[in-house]
Amino acid sequence: MKIRCPHCEKTYTIQEELLKTYKGEITLPCPNCKGKILIDMKGLSSSETQSTKPSSDKVEEEIPNKAEGQALKERIFKTLKDLPPMPQVAQKARKVLSDPNSSFTDLAKIIETDQGIVTRVLKMANSAYYGMSGNVSSVQHASLVLGSKTLMELLNLACSSEILGKNLQGYDLEAGDLWMHSLAVANASQIIAKKTHPHLEQDAFSAGLIHDVGKIILDPYINERKKEFQFFVQDGKESFLYAEKKILGFDHAELASEVCELWQIPEHIALSIRYHHDPEPSNGDDLSYIVHMADAIAIMSGIGAGIDGMLYRIHDKAMDHLHLSQDDILEIMAEVAQYVEKITQEV
Repeated sequence: MKIRCPHCEKTYTIQEELLKTYKGEITLPCPNCKGKILIDMKGLSSSETQSTKPSSDKVEEEIPNKAEGQALKERIFKTLKDLPPMPQVAQKARKVLSDPNSSFTDLAKIIETDQGIVTRVLKMANSAYYGMSGNVSSVQHASLVLGSKTLMELLNLACSSEILGKNLQGYDLEAGDLWMHSLAVANASQIIAKKTHPHLEQDAFSAGLIHDVGKIILDPYINERKKEFQFFVQDGKESFLYAEKKILGFDHAELASEVCELWQIPEHIALSIRYHHDPEPSNGDDLSYIVHMADAIAIMSGIGAGIDGMLYRIHDKAMDHLHLSQDDILEIMAEVAQYVEKITQEV
């Protein structure tokens, strides 16, 4: 069905199945003007709003094929050295944690190689959310009082806060939007994993946190083709993800998974990032379904959705695969909103 923002008059198509179980009123954020769109489910009609813009078929014919495919990927990979060295620090720490002979001191030494990260880790460790306000004085102290798993969570947050906090003009994301969205997906992934697959809890947090890193890399290439993207999706029938595939030859999820391999991020995490928009091709991979559902929850919560948020399609078997109910989703949404609010106040 289609909805129209009352503030900027922009029209969006959203999946009706996403909303049909809700009663009463729902408020969604407009990716264009950030205003609130109020939907009254009681008066919901399945008929679509009329659109005078070109059909998707006509759009596809009129846009010249500028997809650069593998050539564009190779060009992008050459620029990866310009990204902050977030993955290296986190990957080294993960290897230390997987070694039964390692100690808290070994972990602290890895983290302490980057003083900027140390500062952010200690700031978050002393936040009200982690309950250690003003009591943590060093990374080693943090590992002792919080435990290695929580310290790894803090490390991932600290490493990603800078790289994910940028303004992304191509995706219409203001500074901090992607960071908040990534926090929401990480937290939702962790909660879902804890409920359904506890052994994946830490990996789910890591995967959720970096699931959209491909947007960081693709943004300048999206921005230089901004008019093509706007023309492609303006009738509200095609998603921004589909536009990426048609115009560039691949999407941000595919690119991110290949970058993860270059960064030596574990294969199962890279797999979940590759299929976080559509877990069907993952052959039933639980982590892929977890991150997919968490991404949907973050978007439903209105946290950092951006230009491609309104057309997010939830796989029709995702909730059944994870054994989640509608009540579970609502509870997770509430927890995630509280988590993001607290964390962003501290970073």
